[in-house]
Formats: sequence, C-alpha cells, structure tokens
Amino acid sequence: MKKSTVKIAMYLNYFVFAILLNSVGIVILKAQKNYGVDELQASVLEAFKDLPIAIVSFLIASFLPRIGYKRAMLIGLALVSVACISMYFGNSFDMAKVLFATVGVSFALIKVSVYSLIGTITENQQEHNSLMSNIEGVFMIGIALAYFLFPAFNSTTNPDAWLNVYWLLAAISLLSFVFLFFTKFENKTEIPGVNLADDFKQMFKLFAKLLTIIFVISAFLFVMIEQGIMSWLPTFNSKVLHLPENISIMMASILAISLAVGRLLAGVVTKRVNWVWVLSFCIVAAMLIVIFVLPKTVGLDVKEINSLGDIPLIGFAFPLVGLFIAPIYPLLNSVVLSALPKKLHSSMTGLIVVFSALGGTLGSRVIGYLFKNEGPENAFYYTLIPMSLLLISFFILKKLTAKS
Repeated sequence: MKKSTVKIAMYLNYFVFAILLNSVGIVILKAQKNYGVDELQASVLEAFKDLPIAIVSFLIASFLPRIGYKRAMLIGLALVSVACISMYFGNSFDMAKVLFATVGVSFALIKVSVYSLIGTITENQQEHNSLMSNIEGVFMIGIALAYFLFPAFNSTTNPDAWLNVYWLLAAISLLSFVFLFFTKFENKTEIPGVNLADDFKQMFKLFAKLLTIIFVISAFLFVMIEQGIMSWLPTFNSKVLHLPENISIMMASILAISLAVGRLLAGVVTKRVNWVWVLSFCIVAAMLIVIFVLPKTVGLDVKEINSLGDIPLIGFAFPLVGLFIAPIYPLLNSVVLSALPKKLHSSMTGLIVVFSALGGTLGSRVIGYLFKNEGPENAFYYTLIPMSLLLISFFILKKLTAKS
C-alpha cells in the first residue's frame, strides 16, 4: 500500500462529498424559491442530511473494520451516484430530502473509513494533526467550489436548469469510485472486539470515558456553529444584504475558502505550536468578528449590486470568521483520536460523526428558527453562546488528554 495513493483516494472522496453535503445551503435557498416552502420547512433538509449520518455511523462504526474501509467507501460512492441522477429526474422538495438522506448514509461510510485510515498511515500526533487538517482543508475547498458550481448552472429563463449540476456530480462520484476501486489497500486494521456484539460494546465503553463526553460535547458545539452559519449564509446575503441569488451564493464561498485556508494553515502551525493555544486564539478571534464586524455588515447601506465587485469591502468581512473557526474541528478530532489505541479509532469516529451530525441538524434548525422569529439580521449573534462554551472545553480536553 503506497501511502501517497491512499491519501489521494481519501482527498478525492472527501472532495466529492464536500460538494454534495454542503450544497444544502444552496438547495435550502432554491427550495424557498422553486418549491414554495418557508425558511423553517426548508431547514428540514439539514435533518435529512445529518440524521442518517448519525444513525448509520452509530450502527456501523464499531464493526466497519470487519466490512473493510475500501468496500465501505465504494458503497458510499455508488449510492450518491444514483441519488444525483434521481434528483435530476425527481425535481421536487421530497426528492431533495431523499438526495440528502442518501448523501448522509454514504458520508457516514466515507468519514468513518477516512478518519480510521488516518491512524494507520501516520506515526505520531503531529503527523495525525497535519493530515487531519489537510483532509478537512480539501473538504472545505470542495465546499467553496460548490458555491461557484451551482450558480454556473442557473438560468434566468429556465428555473430547472440548475438541476443539470447533478449530472456532473454523478460523473465525479463515478470517477472517484473507479480510482478507489483500483487503489490497493494493505489491511493493517485491528478489530476492536472478538465479535460484532463485542465491537458494539467497545463503543459504549468509550462513551463512558470523561474524555469522550467532553470531546463529543465540543464537537457538537462546533458543528452547531459551523453548519448554522454555512447553511444560512446564502439566505443572510439574500435577505439582509439584498444580493441577487447567484451573487449571494458566490459570497458564501468566501466562508468556505477561509475555512479551507484556515485548516491548511493549521496543518503547518500545529507542528510548532501547541494545539490548545492555536484553538484558544482562533475562537477568541471568531467571537470578536461576531461582536464588532457583524453589526457593520448588518447596517450596510447596499445600493444596486450586479457583481461581486459592487459589494463594499465590509460586506466580505463577516465570512472571514471561517479562517478562525476552521482549525477547531480537525484538531479536536485529531487530539482525541491520537490519545486512543488505533483499534478504537473506528468506534471513536462513529461517535464523532454521530454528534457532529446532531450538532449540524440542531444548528441549522436553531438558526432557521431565529431567522424566522428574531430576524435574519440578529440570528448569527447567538453563535457567541456555543463559542464561549467551546473555549472552556479546550482547556478541559487539554488536561484530560495529558493524563491519557
């Protein structure tokens, strides 16, 4: 098994699912315009994406090593290829639910496999931190591409033209399937238990650890922040800044690009600086952006805008919060996985994915509720609450992992 080839396969799979998973914010906006649903109804798409991720991860993570990581990823890629083609022909809000449910199931297989494989091809915590940050950085590049890919298929004369993007996404998924199929994996995976029941028991034992409890709460809080902002930023741009649909979607790409840059930089910085100080600086900077930059963005006097160049500079500032929240998720994951035996990485990843999915669902629903009831100009201020709790959790995790 060549480590470089396996890394490429992991990057490629994560890239594909980044586009699919995080198109939910774009489809939420499309659903309001094309399928006649309101903000709260549209936000249910996040649940159709995240709940299958949580359920499938919980059920299969502990015994996925027995199935084989390569086989699991191939199944995931095949499922989303079919789902993309079905969305083109289905063209309805119900079909969008089916699409995101399928993407959720498939991503559970991909993410548990990728996170578990990282531990088999890295030698120490620094390498683990770096590869985890790079993989999540590639994920954010895929998200950024989605914000340009979908508008490229929009048409002012044909409201259904955007659906053609799913032919391209199906083709990319199939190409990833072929590349993975011909990639050779060396099976060095340790099986956590003596049988399937024991595998499942190992995951529950993990959940009894204080380290695991604090970590899953931290992961939950972070994803609540990230997905809440990411899913609703196109709607914020449209309703608060009054940007045209295409431009509001493209503007959201700044958040994804800043997340990608932040995670790739974190892969370099954490080789020299302790992770807890990196994350503490990042979360404080993010809170300052919400407190001082967001009010100026909300109060922006927007004139007629026809291109990105017409937007005042301050309009680009709030999405830069992504640069600072970016390192949090991959570094938290890496720190906790590095503190555990490799045979438990699949089980731990299952818990990571479950609580990340639940956090994403709740985050999007809460922001959707706040958009509707508190107004889109006020909704993002509430992210300061989970940000404050995260800052506290970093130092608790530092103490617990030092003991491990």
